[in-house]
Amino acid sequence: LIVMIIMTLLLRDLNTIIRTILILFILIDASNSQVSFSKCLNGPSSSKIPTPSPHFTIRAGRSINEPALIDETMREDDIEQICIIGSGNWGSAIATILGRSAARLPFCNDEVRMWVFEEEVSLPSEESNDVPAKKANLSDVINSRHENIKYLPGVKLPTNVKAIPDLKEACLNATLLVFVLPHQFLPKLMPIIRASVHPSRCRGVSLIKGLGFDKRTKLPVLISQSISIGIGDGFHCGVLMGANVANEVAMGRMCESTLACDYGNDEVNERTRQIFDERLNFRVARIGDVAGAEACGALKNVIALGAGFIDGLKLGGNTKAALLRVGLLEMAKFCKIFFEGVESGTFMESCGMADLITTCYGGRNRKCAE
Repeated sequence: LIVMIIMTLLLRDLNTIIRTILILFILIDASNSQVSFSKCLNGPSSSKIPTPSPHFTIRAGRSINEPALIDETMREDDIEQICIIGSGNWGSAIATILGRSAARLPFCNDEVRMWVFEEEVSLPSEESNDVPAKKANLSDVINSRHENIKYLPGVKLPTNVKAIPDLKEACLNATLLVFVLPHQFLPKLMPIIRASVHPSRCRGVSLIKGLGFDKRTKLPVLISQSISIGIGDGFHCGVLMGANVANEVAMGRMCESTLACDYGNDEVNERTRQIFDERLNFRVARIGDVAGAEACGALKNVIALGAGFIDGLKLGGNTKAALLRVGLLEMAKFCKIFFEGVESGTFMESCGMADLITTCYGGRNRKCAE
């Protein structure tokens, strides 16, 4: 790079100067995973993650690729208890990440509870097809085989992920709730969750992609907001959105995701990011724009339908590229009309542009429309 700079100055070639500057920015960005594309475009965000305070250290023996911040004065009642509410395809996939994180991070209880809507499943038989398949409860199968044979077959779950069919037991004294289930089931579950979680330290992260609607005002409502209101007592719920195809996440293929949250405490915000983050497989960046990130996760599905129509009509890549460009602008316009505090940089994060691209090329909505 030094040689290139010297050559550039000697040659005084404008194009070479521009290329050198771009390469320099790329190298700087690669050396700092906290620098996002949106910050390069828009400058520092108001939701900038603070520098860890001096009393945090790196755990001895930890890989340099997986740094974890540890408060040496941490008390036992500061330990995080993670509960995943939902055990479908995406719920089981994120359980692979959370299970490994809980086992690795010193501020987490090793056991990750996963609430399972109990159902009977057929066990795979190694015998002839004439032999009737044996039946078993899904939670028992997950706990014995460490595999969700119905919703995520072929992927082993960490042994510290425990499937629990009783919602009250699963949520008991939980400090972090991860919501990953169809949102229409939430209202009936809220009273049980509210009565079971840790009374003062509990917070939530929603992985649900969709929007609710207020029957009275006919306006869109954030699901994370509905969760916060449903649990009450100042409960805060963030969201995790991004270009995250569940099966690829479960197989450990590298991807990025966006955690949008603000729990009013910098240490809690960073703890939450670390719980979801896996340096080599699942890189998580945090922003403060919950509304923008969550709305993107819902609106990109509308654009994906258009992408499917284009594929079905064989209109080609140029037309699809135009759809993606205009679609992203329409998503931004919608978010800023209906929600307050939406930041332009959010649309350059994984929850915005990246999720839109993934869904328009490989998502279920695109396939359905095609």
